[in-house]
Amino acid sequence: MTAMDFFARWRVRIGYLLALVVLWFARPNPGSILIGGVIGVIGLAIRAYAAGYLHKQSVLTVAGPYARTRNPLYFGSSIMTLGAAVAMHSWISAGILLIYFAVVYSFVMRREEMELRQQHGSAFDAYAQAVPLFFPGFSVSPSFTVGRASFSWSQYKKNHEHQAAVGFLLLLLLLVIVWRMHTA
Repeated sequence: MTAMDFFARWRVRIGYLLALVVLWFARPNPGSILIGGVIGVIGLAIRAYAAGYLHKQSVLTVAGPYARTRNPLYFGSSIMTLGAAVAMHSWISAGILLIYFAVVYSFVMRREEMELRQQHGSAFDAYAQAVPLFFPGFSVSPSFTVGRASFSWSQYKKNHEHQAAVGFLLLLLLLVIVWRMHTA
């Protein structure tokens, strides 16, 4: 099993264990939770927007946010991770979270690129040449916007994107509990 396969398969389970570690070092306060929560909601909105376009394994999704970045879900996740780091109010927790995200998702994105290239060949190569891997581009190629799909709530639901929102809200609740424990 390669590192790409390992992280693709185990990233969520590792994330749960990592949550225990970063919560141990967390020193949240109401202000950090509020600011981190607002940042995280921006990430959730980006993820939600992307999930409403994504048709996993069936077509090469190039419309909507996918016309600006090949990985809008992960870009949204990075904003959520930043929000969590701010909410935790701990340099140790922030460092662990940000390093974890950078390492794991660099492997995951490369693995998914290989799969998409195998599935879609030259169409993916043209897309990859025109659209940035991670940070959204400012311009959009007309070939990725004309006659393409639009946002769909049913696709959002099919992609189970609500789970990201529930998970982030649970994290904020845990941080409130941690804060209350430290002030008791």
